[in-house]
Amino acid sequence: MENRTYEERHNAALEIFDAFMGGTVADPERGARSFRRQHGALGSFAFDVVMGDVWSRPQLSRRDRSLIVISVLATIGSTEELSLHTQVGINNGLSRSEIEELVIHVAAYAGFPMAMQASRVVTDRFCQIDGVDRLPERAGAEELDDAERRLRAHDVRKSLTGGRCADDVDADYAAMVDHLGDVGVIAYHWAFGDLWSRDALNRRDRSLVVITILTVLSRLDELAFHVPAGLNHGLSREEIEEIMVQMTIYGGIPRAVEGIQAAKRAFAKIDARSNKGSDS
Repeated sequence: MENRTYEERHNAALEIFDAFMGGTVADPERGARSFRRQHGALGSFAFDVVMGDVWSRPQLSRRDRSLIVISVLATIGSTEELSLHTQVGINNGLSRSEIEELVIHVAAYAGFPMAMQASRVVTDRFCQIDGVDRLPERAGAEELDDAERRLRAHDVRKSLTGGRCADDVDADYAAMVDHLGDVGVIAYHWAFGDLWSRDALNRRDRSLVVITILTVLSRLDELAFHVPAGLNHGLSREEIEEIMVQMTIYGGIPRAVEGIQAAKRAFAKIDARSNKGSDS
């Protein structure tokens, strides 16, 4: 494990802060002093721990970290921080459509009230950036019949499960409805058919967002499904573990501990199944 001096950690934080601000701050050290002056020790930790310890880690890109942070802030309703990190996310390479798309995931996995609130905050920040009172009219979602929604959902389910769902779409749909009743109907059509099949975010990024939301909400049973799904969608184990590192700051250490334990249980189950297969 690397042992850095305080100066090395603080300098890393300064570099991150400069990137947060889009390179517009002439003296990042002045920003650090402002953090300390306004918030005392909390401000010191917000600078040197949040940015110097966590954001400076190489295991995820800054774009990915912004996906995680915006997802957390939208899910917990931290509106002031969400507005700030909407700008940070853009500075870190996220597009507006990607930010809007992750808010739709919040609707599916944390509820429409939180997503609608987040959408208003994000829209207001976009208006501030553009210097306008109102954004141009947006396009709505595709208007799909249920048969098409099920076909799209089945394609998503095959990638989520690594092909371990039923091969026939009707059988897969029936299995979910048998397991979950009418909740399964909505989940199949809306979450998988409508949302996961959209192309504004790739499935790897969608898994990153969903694992984040489930972790901050302590949905451990759902993590048991979505951690392997994230691997199937191209996330590495190291990247999934790094979501939990980011969670220490934005969701709290208890949530991060629950999340890393759930991830390791999912990894162990995958390894046990793999070992069993190789022994047979």
